[in-house]
Amino acid sequence: MKFCSECAHPVELTIPAGDNRPRYVCPHCTAIHYQNPKMVLGSVPVWERDGKLQVLLCKRAIEPRYGYWTLPAGFMENNETTAEAAVRETVEEAGANIELGPLFTLMNVARVHQVHMFYLATLRDLDFAPGEESLEVQMFTEDEIPWDDLAFPTIRTTLELFFADRARMRASGGSHGFHTQDITKPMRSDV
Repeated sequence: MKFCSECAHPVELTIPAGDNRPRYVCPHCTAIHYQNPKMVLGSVPVWERDGKLQVLLCKRAIEPRYGYWTLPAGFMENNETTAEAAVRETVEEAGANIELGPLFTLMNVARVHQVHMFYLATLRDLDFAPGEESLEVQMFTEDEIPWDDLAFPTIRTTLELFFADRARMRASGGSHGFHTQDITKPMRSDV
């Protein structure tokens, strides 16, 4: 940040009185400009028929990670709930009509100042199509998922947790859990 959004004067990076972190502060109008983590919301859209479970993935048409596969997700907007953001992103990226389930994963990605949250979701139909940010959208069984071509560690972790829960549910019943963890592994180095 170079200029104050309140008065347009240059800002300084300093620790304000009563604070413990460097912040951008305007020496002219004294406005403190806080920078906080971004929220990334998405869904795990599934279709299950005749014992066959598939997950809908999107191939990214934008950077970062152009051409890699992801769950439908993106940045939360002001004036929407986390659930509304997850549904909106699923519609925008995959054109999919979903019934949103419970929050499934919450992952802190501190090194990039983000928190990623994914809701479970059931596809209401198979009428889906790529949005502007997707090259294609496709259904995958667990064995078909392009594990080496997933865009982000949070996507891989969410899918691994999803299928681990499904295996546990098949073996002993129950339901999906809620999972939270810190993601410290960076994206693949071939970026």
